[in-house]
Amino acid sequence: MDYVKAFLVGGFLCAIAQVIIDKTKLTPARILVSYVVTGVILGGLGLYEPLVNFAGAGATVPLTGFGYALANGVRKAVEEQGFLGILTGGLAACAGGITAAMVAGLLASFFFRARDKS
Repeated sequence: MDYVKAFLVGGFLCAIAQVIIDKTKLTPARILVSYVVTGVILGGLGLYEPLVNFAGAGATVPLTGFGYALANGVRKAVEEQGFLGILTGGLAACAGGITAAMVAGLLASFFFRARDKS
């Protein structure tokens, strides 16, 4: 049942983004940034935690989950380090995911050659 919950919530978040892409003139980059900001805001207010508890990876894997991780990292770092945690908490909380994305991009660059679209 956990897989079904994750699929439904993650799919719903992706479907919302697709509808926004299709029905507005917003660029995909702006939509992605708005998802991260939404995750930060909902995570900071404590409203995203119940969704994570319900859907697991369906809520943490999309970009809203990245924003939620940033907000949680800052919150924990502020509790431990005080004001300095505002600057260090988000990066420390997401360092593993950021590193994985950079390594995957590097590996992809070894196997694929960039070229112009024209």
